Amino acid sequence: MSRARNTLPNLAVADAADRPARARGAGLLATGLVASLRPEQWTKNLLVFAALVFALKLFDLSAVLAASEAFVILCALSGVVYLVNDVMDREGDRTHPSKSLRPIAAGLLPVPVALGAVVVIASLALAGAFALDRELGLVAVGYLTLQGLYSLILKHVVIVDVLALALGFVLRAVAGAVVLDVTISQWLLVCTILAALFVGLAKRRHELVLLSGEAPLHRRILGEYSPYLLDQMIAVVTASTLIAYIFYTINPETQAKFGTSWLGLTIPFPLYGIFRYLYLVHRRDGGGSPTDLLLNDRPLLVCVTLWVVAVVLLIYQPFVL
Repeated sequence: MSRARNTLPNLAVADAADRPARARGAGLLATGLVASLRPEQWTKNLLVFAALVFALKLFDLSAVLAASEAFVILCALSGVVYLVNDVMDREGDRTHPSKSLRPIAAGLLPVPVALGAVVVIASLALAGAFALDRELGLVAVGYLTLQGLYSLILKHVVIVDVLALALGFVLRAVAGAVVLDVTISQWLLVCTILAALFVGLAKRRHELVLLSGEAPLHRRILGEYSPYLLDQMIAVVTASTLIAYIFYTINPETQAKFGTSWLGLTIPFPLYGIFRYLYLVHRRDGGGSPTDLLLNDRPLLVCVTLWVVAVVLLIYQPFVL
């Protein structure tokens, strides 16, 4: 009995000594999970608010709240997609200069923990989407299905891989429209998919040039591309994007809807923005992360901000005065 009593303080001391280690381990897991959800990439989901602006509901509080809720749901779903992709691509990511630092590839976030988080977050996000709006729930299911097909099959098919990524952006814009119960503009869909293709092709080019001859080792599909081929595709998409936007701004239906014929004044902003993006891709080796380019390149950020301000002022001015 005496010996047993003597061991109790030792066990208590050992347990107390282990607590900081366990706390640090839990903290590292939480940090790795948050990093793998990539909150810095959630700016892509701002497309949800496009319908809010162009449906002339920017000053409708209930519409703003609905769009904001849809934005949060899309952010959660995007995080789920990033987790799944990191789990599936962890071996290839370990050969990449920057992706090897991702928590799952680096071994900081165990795969079972990541997959458990996928189930929990996806379930909550889908439940929230259906609770907010049935059509939004269907779009959310479609988004996850598309991304799942991308991770399993589509990312291994040349050209289709970039188209699938672009469709993901289109579904973001569609989500913003259905939650507000407004008609989805065909112009919105066309401009969105073309702009997304432009960004996606530029990203492929960046990966190919950065990894050079080792690109197929990181991602097999990169061996199907060449910088010249991607430059040709980017040129086609660049021209198509600008032409689509220009026609949208001068279209009589657009002018009648917004009560202004001055929307064409915003054309210089996408012109400069696209040319600036191409400059960063070709002269500054950018394009690997569109979000980083947007947030860290001041001229590009100013251009996008001024475009948003100009569009809002022009299309809302007839209804305010």
